[in-house]
Amino acid sequence: MKFEFSAGGIVYKRDTKRTFILVSQHSGHHGWVFPKGHIADKKKNETKEEAALREVQEETGVVGEIIQPLPPITYWFIHEKEKIKKTVYYFLMQYVQGKITDHDHEMEKVEWLPIEEVAERLTYPSDKQIWEKAKLAIDS
Repeated sequence: MKFEFSAGGIVYKRDTKRTFILVSQHSGHHGWVFPKGHIADKKKNETKEEAALREVQEETGVVGEIIQPLPPITYWFIHEKEKIKKTVYYFLMQYVQGKITDHDHEMEKVEWLPIEEVAERLTYPSDKQIWEKAKLAIDS
């Protein structure tokens, strides 16, 4: 059994009437997800917060500002016949700057969705689970 740790962000922006949420479609499995990625190894001393900000910018082209941490999500998966327990540390972020057209190769599409369309677009239960917690924080 192997353990993995990742960090990512749920980024929102508002205009005068609506709230939009950043989502992306992964190039490999084609699922719609929130941006996240591995926390750099201990030698680089990258914090969860730094990893989340970096991954959001790399995968979506967007710079966010952390508003608050969200509860970690843990799930299991199999990769190359090895069972992996993954913990993801998500942060609620507010949009600062950037263009979604500047995303890297890991994502085939990046979109700003109206807040009411996010739940139906997300592919995986873990993303839907953290979305419910993030939505409560955004609405409060």
